[in-house]
Order: sequence, then structure tokens, then C-alpha cells
Amino acid sequence: MSDDKLRERDVTPQAMYLNRRAFLRGGLIAAGAAATAVAYRKINGVDLLSSDMPEIKDLGRPLDPQYHPDETTTAHAAITNYNNFYEFTTDKDGVAAASAGFKTDGWKVEVGGLVNKPRTFDMDDIRRLAPREERIYRFRCVEAWSMVIPWAGYSLSKLLAAVEPQSGAKFVAMETLFDPTRMPNQKSKVLDWPYVEGYRLDEAMHPLCLLATGLYGQELPPQDGAPLRIAIPWKYGFKNIKSIVKITLTATQPPTTWAKFGPSEYGFYGNVNPAHDHPRWSQATERRIGEAGRRKTLPFNGYANEVAMLYAGMDLDVNY
Repeated sequence: MSDDKLRERDVTPQAMYLNRRAFLRGGLIAAGAAATAVAYRKINGVDLLSSDMPEIKDLGRPLDPQYHPDETTTAHAAITNYNNFYEFTTDKDGVAAASAGFKTDGWKVEVGGLVNKPRTFDMDDIRRLAPREERIYRFRCVEAWSMVIPWAGYSLSKLLAAVEPQSGAKFVAMETLFDPTRMPNQKSKVLDWPYVEGYRLDEAMHPLCLLATGLYGQELPPQDGAPLRIAIPWKYGFKNIKSIVKITLTATQPPTTWAKFGPSEYGFYGNVNPAHDHPRWSQATERRIGEAGRRKTLPFNGYANEVAMLYAGMDLDVNY
């Protein structure tokens, strides 16, 4: 799980987007975004695919600085060509190609369980529910690499509030689409399908927990979890479930895919913790895509001031 093929220094950032958005961002400039000379480039024999999606109109930018760390965003080409999405392939460099024909027309999301107003949403319903904002979040993979990603979406709490959680609801369970004809690696036994994930209700209701429907000012491409996913920045990437079709509020802690696969390696919480190593590698440092060398990993991925109180009194080396 330490595949390190992509050399992001060989990929040009999406400078045209950043320059256009700079006026709205008050001058945000990404270092290295000086040119966009090459649309496709071979790295280690892999074609970098262009993943242009429809632009999100009227995308807002929240005033709260916690949503926009003062860090360079990772190149669009890297975000869309280097990712984990085992439903398509276990090759991080191959997800874009493997998911290229994935269609999301007619997508539905069933939201129910311990709620007063269970409902099935289509994507138009979800996009109309609240204005979408651009939020730039750090992303930290459990494999010890990281990115800085400009997501688009709104707090998951707004969707949950619309269905009115009952007092007995303590957890939120989520499920990825299961359709091996559209997600071909689901025919394999690499994981127990469908992919399932879960959070405590207070984690899911935290304003930083984003229901993401876009990145880099565009709708989500298939390889990054189209048409909607979770971006929860203080947790490792495996907690950021993609291509969601079902959300269920429950009284008890739900099963999660990676905790079932390797309970000694992947816990229910999955909070970024540099002091708690993975059994097979250190979590103290990380490789930021686009940088030479390594940087120190921050507790809760740099969001401790916002979320550490959720875990007061817990030993996160045990409840990892």
C-alpha cells in the first residue's frame, strides 16, 4: 500500500483555473502555476488523463479561514490521476482510465433510519438543498501521502437536518454504489462489497464534514467519487467514502469496510494521528504531492482546534 509512482513535479498545475478564481479569492496564487503547456504527459508509462467536468456556477467561498488553509493546492492533474478507488482498480495511477465511462445519470441517495422525514434525493435535490461553497482542505491518506484539495459542496449537517434525526440516532452509516457492471473491480474479492463507512453523529454534524459534489470549481469526476462523496479532513482518506447511494442513521456503531478488512490496522475513527503508527509504517511524516522530501504530519491533520473536543477523554491510540 505504499505505491509512489506519480511524480507530481512532472505535472503542470491547473493554472488557468487558479488565475480565474484569484479575483474571487482575493489573490490566492498557487506556486508553480506558471504555465499549462502539456495536456497529457506520460509518467512511468501511464497516461495522465484530462478530466474536465461541467463548471459549477455561482460557487461561493466561505469567510471562515478554517476552510481555506494558507497552503498551495495540489495540481488538478495529480488529484484526478492519483487516487484510491478500489471499485475500479487497486492501481492508483489507473483509476482515471478505469472509471472513464462511469455514468451517474439518474443518481439517487436514500436517507433514512432513525429520522422523522426519510427521503430519497436525486442530485438536483441535493444541489438545491444548500448553496455550494469552495473549501480547500488538507487530505491525508493512511498510506502517508497527502494533498491539498479545493472541494465544492456544503456541510453534511444540512442534508441530515433536512431529514430530522431522532433522539436515538447516534451514528451515521453510508454505502457506496454496488454495481459490478459499472464498477468492474467489484467483481474481485479485494474487499467486501459494497464499501461501507460510518461516523458518530456529532462527527457527521460537524461543519467541517463536507458533502462534496465537486473539485477545482467543477463537478466531481468519476475517479474522485462522482457524483457525491464525503470530505472529512481530520480523518484518513479511507474514511472519505465515495459515490454514496445510501445514508442511514442508527443507534449503534455501524460496520466499516477497512475495519472489517484489517481491524488491527484500520479503526472505526481513522483520525489522523502522527503518534499512532500503522503496524507496517510510520505516520509521523507524510509525502505531500508536489513537494520534495517529507513533512511532519499534524494531529487531526491540522484541524485539532476545530475537532479535538469531539474526542475529549478518549485514548486515540486505542480508539483509532
